[in-house]
Amino acid sequence: MEPILSRQEIADLLSAIKKGQVTTEAAMPEQSAKFTNAESVNLLQMANKNSCQLRIPNFDIILDTFAQNYSISLTNQLQRTFTISRIGIECSLFNTFMTAQKNSGAIGVLNLDPLKYGALFILDQQLSFTLIEIMLGASSELDPLKLDRKPTTIELNILKSVMTKACEDLSKAMKPLTTLNSSLIKVESNSRLVSITDPDAEVVVGRFKIQIGSLSGELNMLFPVATLEPLKERLRDLLSVRTSNFGEWSERILDEILAMETSIIAQSGTLTLPLSKVLSLKKGDIIPLDYDPNSPLKVLVEDNLKFFARPGLYAGKRAISLTGAYE
Repeated sequence: MEPILSRQEIADLLSAIKKGQVTTEAAMPEQSAKFTNAESVNLLQMANKNSCQLRIPNFDIILDTFAQNYSISLTNQLQRTFTISRIGIECSLFNTFMTAQKNSGAIGVLNLDPLKYGALFILDQQLSFTLIEIMLGASSELDPLKLDRKPTTIELNILKSVMTKACEDLSKAMKPLTTLNSSLIKVESNSRLVSITDPDAEVVVGRFKIQIGSLSGELNMLFPVATLEPLKERLRDLLSVRTSNFGEWSERILDEILAMETSIIAQSGTLTLPLSKVLSLKKGDIIPLDYDPNSPLKVLVEDNLKFFARPGLYAGKRAISLTGAYE
């Protein structure tokens, strides 16, 4: 037990403190000094991002595919070089996120048939006006207008074409998961006039940066979690060997094979001759064939016998009618 100071000792201590002979600040332990310059970390925000990735696994792959496709589409459509990159993916509540959209410009409401809910396509204010200027033929050498207002109804209608193109690219990006028929329902400038789910419903937000030369802007795409929940298992298997080898690629290869051209020959007879005889053939020579006019023709597909046929005429042209298949 530490000794108790006497009255005189207390008086002497107070006097020394007033004169500055004794400091009242505790010395910083050596271990604590290591964390003096440490940066603060928002653990709730980190947990939110991690839970979002776990809740909807591999959805970032779909968003990256969309960004790649959409940058090509905008480049071709507007004849400017567009670069789109995903800068984040996070979870939020619908009402919380929409209330924070102070600088939103054009907001497109998308239908994601056959999924339960739709999605939102949100361009920031500056990006909206930049796209409008480009679509109206503004020179790339001119500085864009910086307008502190919401787009008008006419300006929103101008942006419909780039949002419709986004719907097509989103459907392509979602093809490994489902056949999506995405379409644009309407375009608004007031975030309070768009509602695709309950205010307290959880949503996934993909954030993108759009670069146009020296200009840049932000695009946000909002999906209700309830929309993506039915696709969770397919998203989880998106990178599996089974899906990548026998899913989309097998269908694509099959489509290419079915589109290939092939040769078909209707053969009436065959003849074997020595090369010397072939070289001596001239105009007017008669070559007898081992062919019975009453027997069906042989139909060869890439030199392989596949069908039998009967010769005739159709619409004034020579044709064959298949009578059977070779087994």
